[in-house]
Amino acid sequence: MLELRTDVTVVGAGPAGVAAAVEASESGARVVLVDDNPKSGGQIWRQGTGQPPAGAQPWLRRLASSTVEHLSGTAVVDVEGARSLFLRRPDGLARVHTGATVLATGSRERFLPFPGWTLPGVMGAGGAQALAKSGWPVRGTRIVVAGSGPLLLAVAHYLKGAGAQVTALVEQAPLGSLIGMAPRLMRHPRKLKQAMSLAAGIRGVRRLYSSWVEAAQGEDAVSSVTVRTPGGRHQIECELVACGFGLVPETRLARLCNAALAEENVQVDSLQRTDVEGLFAAGEITGVGGVDVALAEGRIAGLAAAGDVDAARALSRVRDREQRFAAALEAAFELSPELGALATDATVVCRCEDVTLGELRAYEDARDAKLKTRCGMGACQARMCGPAMRFIGGWKQDSIRPPLFPIETAALAEISAAQTSEAMQ
Repeated sequence: MLELRTDVTVVGAGPAGVAAAVEASESGARVVLVDDNPKSGGQIWRQGTGQPPAGAQPWLRRLASSTVEHLSGTAVVDVEGARSLFLRRPDGLARVHTGATVLATGSRERFLPFPGWTLPGVMGAGGAQALAKSGWPVRGTRIVVAGSGPLLLAVAHYLKGAGAQVTALVEQAPLGSLIGMAPRLMRHPRKLKQAMSLAAGIRGVRRLYSSWVEAAQGEDAVSSVTVRTPGGRHQIECELVACGFGLVPETRLARLCNAALAEENVQVDSLQRTDVEGLFAAGEITGVGGVDVALAEGRIAGLAAAGDVDAARALSRVRDREQRFAAALEAAFELSPELGALATDATVVCRCEDVTLGELRAYEDARDAKLKTRCGMGACQARMCGPAMRFIGGWKQDSIRPPLFPIETAALAEISAAQTSEAMQ
């Protein structure tokens, strides 16, 4: 097993991770940046077949010119405390010994099941955008973009620009809540300009508020959706549904490190430190707030992890300002409790193991359901059904066990031997 030693290890190469790695490196620390994607940028700065967004380019240039050792195509599969990480690399296993670890593992889409959501052609809003960015042809395709959150506007804008026929943008939040954000946007000129640009880009698209997809219909693939609106139900024909109900923090690695959580977010102090010695967290895992919050938190975490506490503290006002805006945005898009009643007893909730909501109603937590129904034991390891059942049934998060990603049995044995050897020394 390859052994690496460094001052700071950053896990995740989205905005928060890139900012943390750059700031730590420029402060004189030896930095390793670990990410399982082939390119830096994460989901929000995904480059696909084109150029990264304008806001990403200065950071990616700084990263390219820094001394950061970027391990792409690499995932953390296990840990031995917060300062010893086991990595799955394309060429085998490695272990990195580090003075401090910054977790910037981002977030993933929240899916809430409804009848027909397993039909081919129904997918996550962010997933549809990522596929289109990677060259998946959508020109001429009739698409309904639905769910909740500012991501929907960006997805509809991108898909329409790629030639898709966006037939409707269906937002569950009330229009009044979104209009109430206008005074705050006025105090953030760049965000206001971005919002106006996105809105202008989808001019002519039918926009429905306080509305959501109740069901999808089709034989071999989705052909239409039933949308519930304040004025009644509407049938909208489509070949694709891009649907997502906000984002949930990706905290599996943080939980494996025994970091404390507040609800679904990793708890941190003013320097982005968790309650685990040597472990920092930044970006969406501390609370979903968008790229500006992620950058501010990443910068503070990187500087603090490198020991430059004064420089980190100097950025706190920027971070706090962005966090206040993010909190207001989250409140504006708060999910309606009615969304928890979309699925019927016959609706599949755990897609990996074909477990229906009716089968899950008898269980009060994820552990009991897993033991009795295999819910959450499939390929996604509860990344889809877990957040859904926390929303629908009030389940708490289940415990986490390694490996975090699939690895060969021989690799598991190698990690176990290394941990045993470490314990005996």
